[in-house]
Order: sequence, then structure tokens, then C-alpha cells
Amino acid sequence: MSEHASSPEITFAHPPAEGTKRIWRVFWLLCVVTVIELGIGLAIYNIHKGADPNHTLVLMFKGMVCILSLAKAYYIVSVFMHLGDEIRNFIMTIVVPLCLFLWFIGAFLWDGDSWKKLRNTNAGRHPAKTEQHHQPAVDKDAKK
Repeated sequence: MSEHASSPEITFAHPPAEGTKRIWRVFWLLCVVTVIELGIGLAIYNIHKGADPNHTLVLMFKGMVCILSLAKAYYIVSVFMHLGDEIRNFIMTIVVPLCLFLWFIGAFLWDGDSWKKLRNTNAGRHPAKTEQHHQPAVDKDAKK
């Protein structure tokens, strides 16, 4: 039997040595980004400990942490889970449902927060209904 030719559908994105270098570069990049996130977290902690915390600065730092976390997630999925080496259609079958799922979670959090605010603003509007539930039960034998 003759040797089988390599199938055109099977491709190897990187030679093994280059792939190892790529993994180590991403590893060190993720380490640096993680140290930066920890530094920002420490800064947020120290700002909150102060007498008059700057809420705008804290919000900006939290936004930076979110962006850095998304960058880390991208590199982990792209390099370590090998999604970056796949064809575009397969990547879209993973990314589009993920985006819809994140929208779904955000919509539920937003709806829950608005429900909480609505409940808290209407808590004192119906005293007759709330008093019925909080009145102690009257013992009929105690009156006699």
C-alpha cells in the first residue's frame, strides 16, 4: 500500500515549536494582565477605605477591570481552547449564542433591579393591606 497523502481538510496551524512559543507568550501576557487587575483592585480597595471616596474614579477602575477580564477571556478561548485556529463559521456558532446569553443575563439583572426599586418605592402606599398581616392574633379565650 502506498502512503496516504495529507488531506486538504486537515491543516496544522502552527509547527509544534512555534505553538509552544505562542502558548508561553500568552501565558506571560495573562500573568501581566492579572497583576495589573490585582493592582487596580487594591487601588479600588484603598479608595473605598478613604473618608471621601471618588466614585467616578472607582467606576472607571471597575470598567478597566471588566475590559481586562474580557481580554483575558479572549486569549484563553483563542489560544488555550484553540478557537482562534478554527474557521469563521464555527467561531460564530460559539460567539453568537454566547452574546445572546450575556444579553439574557443582563436583561434579567436589569429587570430584577427595576422590580426591586418599584417594590421599595410602593412599600408604604397600602398601609391597610400591610397592617392586616402584621396584627397579632387575638385569643378569644383571653377576653372572657
